[in-house]
This record gives sequence, C-alpha cells and structure tokens, in this order.
Amino acid sequence: MSPSGASYAAAGVDIEAGDRAVDLMRKWVREAQRPESLGGLGGFAGLFDASALKGYERPLLASATDGVGTKVAVAQAMDVHDTVGHDLVAMVVDDLVVTGAEPLFMTDYICVGKVVPEKVAALVKGIAEGCVLAGCALVGGETAEHPGLLGPEEYDLAGAGTGVVEADRVLGAERVRQGDVVIAMASSGLHSNGYSLVRHVLLQRAGWSLDRAVPEFQRSLGEELLEPTKIYSLDCLELIRATEVHALSHVTGGGLASNLARVIPEHLHAELDRATWSPAPVFRLVQQVGEVEPSELERTLNMGVGMVAVVPPESVDPALATLSERGVRSWVAGRIGPREDQAQPVTLRGEYAG
Repeated sequence: MSPSGASYAAAGVDIEAGDRAVDLMRKWVREAQRPESLGGLGGFAGLFDASALKGYERPLLASATDGVGTKVAVAQAMDVHDTVGHDLVAMVVDDLVVTGAEPLFMTDYICVGKVVPEKVAALVKGIAEGCVLAGCALVGGETAEHPGLLGPEEYDLAGAGTGVVEADRVLGAERVRQGDVVIAMASSGLHSNGYSLVRHVLLQRAGWSLDRAVPEFQRSLGEELLEPTKIYSLDCLELIRATEVHALSHVTGGGLASNLARVIPEHLHAELDRATWSPAPVFRLVQQVGEVEPSELERTLNMGVGMVAVVPPESVDPALATLSERGVRSWVAGRIGPREDQAQPVTLRGEYAG
C-alpha cells in the first residue's frame, strides 16, 4: 500500500498507545479483586463465580450505572486524573447499597479523544482504589478512542455495578414507619453532582482560577473541587449488620429532599432540621458568589449530607455508635411522621447551624 494511504492511526486511533495503557493499568486492576473474580485483564468479558451466592435463600441481584458528570472538566483542567475514578465507584456502589445489597463487581467505560497511556492508567487507578474501598471487584472495562468526537485532552467515564441482597432483607419505603428517625451522614464535599452550577458560578461568572488559594478551604479551589466522593457502601453494610435499618438514601442529583423522598411512603412525611448541621464552606461560597437562591442550592447540591439512614428509635444509639467507630460523622437530622394532604414527602425547617 502507498505510504500516503489511509490508516487507523492517520484517522486518529493509536492502537499501540491503547496496548500500553492496558499494560500500565494491570497493577491497579489486580489490586481490585475479590476471591470470586476469575480470569484476568484482556478478556472479552469479566467473570465472577456465582457459586458464592449459594448461601443465599433467595438472592436478588441489584444493578446500577452512573458517571461523574462535568466534574471531569475540572480533572482535565487540573491534569489530575486519579480522583474521578474514585468518584465513579462511589456514585455506583452507593446506589446499590441503599437497597441493602453488597456490591460485588464493577465494569467501567472510558472514552477519550486521544489515548495517553499514563492518563488512562491514572483513571483506572482511581477506579481500582475506589473498588477496594467499596469491597467490590473491578472485573472488566473498555477504553475507547474517539478522535473528532472529543478533543485530544477530553474524556468521559461511566461505570456499572452489580450487587446482591437477600430478598427478605431489601431496604426501602415499604419498611419505613411513623416514628422512625432520620440519621444523616456527612458528605466529603460536593461529591459528583451540581458541577455545572458550581463551574458556572465560580469559574465562568466569578472568573476564579482553579489554582486560586481560598482561605475558607485552606487549599486551592481546584483541590476543593476534586475532593473525592465519599464511599459509604461498607459503612452502610456494617450498619445493616449492627442494627435495624429500614431505608437508606444516597444523596445525589436533586439534593437531600428529593432523594430522601424516594424512600418515604405516600402516607408519611420526613421533617428535617437544618440546625442539626453546618454545610461545608464550599456550599456557602457557591451561594454567595453566585447569588443562588437557597431553594435552588438545596435541590442541586448535597449541602453536606451524602447518605441518609432511616431507622427505628431503638436503633439510633447503636447506629450512631457504629458509624462513629467507622469514622463516619453522623447525627440525628429529623423524624418520620404522618403526611397531611397535599404536603411534600420531605421538608426542611430552620436555618443551618454556624
């Protein structure tokens, strides 16, 4: 063929770079395994030994998928790529655990404009480290190079996870009762939601740079925005083992009220007291700099609460003790009562502490 003939490389896809990326990520994938994981990196599909489920009477498989959203734009601008993979795991496994399911394994999909092996390996490193923290295996994934669709420095990532729960131990609205108590678990920051608003306010409207030192954060703006999403799965599983839990709610897009509402029965109402916690400085900063209405802020950001547990009154003390032992800051944020006609399933009253 003529040297001027078309080729995959000339079209922008570098197969050799992809192979090198696979070599670089092998170490991280090996560290994110469980005994039930079979095979190795490079197969057409990941394998998981389902005989591990024989101990269940009626095992239900739970499945969830998610991404990281526009937080990846901050990672790209900062040239820091080993934290958004951690975020990806958190967004998936903590959706699984709210059903009561133990996360078993994950797969990932990384789409890049140009394969830079070290960058792809850093992304997988973050995913693998997140899987270790979540107690699940990384059994497979895909890296795709899309020149012309994404710029050379751009990428996006998504993931899917599978967990298992005994049928008669599924958590949810069916278990919630009048008189139950709402326990809030602190978030590590913004997590991976609302970054379109945050970037619009701080980077575009205010014109702040990511390397700007922010006294309230005691670090740069970029470092604050890249704070990894907290992974609660093992903490919640221990909570379920240690005491009675009726429901869990992962606070993601839509904020605290709308996510908690997903596990509140139609005849009941959750009332939360803002005075029981003080949101981290980043939330107040976004509100002040952007002149964001409080209601808009609360339905976009987690406001300092990343996970919620609904428990019976007698479980409050053991629940708080269990979470404290695991280093999770938690507190009683509200209670479940009867819902009046036309009332919202969740209301927040009062002003935030601090």
